[in-house]
Amino acid sequence: MGARVLFASVKYDKFDADVTLPAKFGRLIDRMGMQDVVKGKWTAIKMHLGRNIGYSTIHPLFVKILVDKLLEYGAKVYITDQVVSGARSRGYTEEYLGVPIVPVCGLLGKYYYEKQVDFKTFKNVDIGGYIHDAEVMINLSHVKGHGACGYGGACKNIAMGCVTDRTRQQIHGLEGGITWEENLCIHCEACIRNCNHDANSFDENGKYRVFFHNCTFCQHCVKVCPTGAIKMDANRYEDFQKGMALCTDEVLKTFEPGHVFYINFLTNITILCDCWGLTTPSLVPDIGVFASQDIVAIEKASLDAIKVEDLIPSGLPQGMELGTHGHLFERIHRKDPFVQLRELEKRGLGTQEYYIEEVF
Repeated sequence: MGARVLFASVKYDKFDADVTLPAKFGRLIDRMGMQDVVKGKWTAIKMHLGRNIGYSTIHPLFVKILVDKLLEYGAKVYITDQVVSGARSRGYTEEYLGVPIVPVCGLLGKYYYEKQVDFKTFKNVDIGGYIHDAEVMINLSHVKGHGACGYGGACKNIAMGCVTDRTRQQIHGLEGGITWEENLCIHCEACIRNCNHDANSFDENGKYRVFFHNCTFCQHCVKVCPTGAIKMDANRYEDFQKGMALCTDEVLKTFEPGHVFYINFLTNITILCDCWGLTTPSLVPDIGVFASQDIVAIEKASLDAIKVEDLIPSGLPQGMELGTHGHLFERIHRKDPFVQLRELEKRGLGTQEYYIEEVF
């Protein structure tokens, strides 16, 4: 039969607030079975709080509904992300949500627990202290496309959002380095403007330089280059996804069994990760919310719900041509998004076999 995945759909059959997604979401939370688990425990809601002028992260109303439910159950709640500085501009405030909002590694970014791993160049999983010290984690994820792995959901929210910049850099570094072809470069500096980490520059001789200490290999520079002068020297996206699965495994080991809950929002499903700090039109119509205690099952259900035939053309850049095979995200980013699921499954973190239990 597989793992249970709860589902609340955006579909409605009458003009009544009680049949819309926020009301259904409240009932879905009650069905998740968290009441006895979170009571009296420090409970971290891990979510992406957005960047810059992006506006497609999970709406604060839904976060408030979740917070209020957890407080009602007797949990001691806080919200955390790797970067929280831009939360207020998207409506995530302590005044509205009623709980603290803290960086995973503390205000100075130095509060973390180091674990050693050994996967190629990936050696350090630095788990943020506010994740490590939590007794329960609600992994609240916004589903979207991702240039490095095709898809970003529950696994990415943990692997890239619960750790230090050093760990993120090492995971991104599994893809290989960055090359620059001087004869193709027109020095438009789009690469410089779109780097969120101050990791690149042109020197006094017009040579492109990458400061790899700051570089997270996010590929923003590669994607915005109009002439293709900047490239990755190896398309090792599978290693990137394997690294994410390894990191996720290490983070989850810090929690007792049954103390992590997953919620995936399939609304405003866009082509790029929220860390880009921009929002493009949706790729497909809004679908709803999935919830489970099985990370593999919820990721599989989420991917299965996003279908090529539902593509909204305006969600793609003008002139972009899709690939001809695989999932919609693979046709867009040329990377199989199911690699991370298979790696999670190999690590015993869940199953791709699932059944849907709809919440009305």
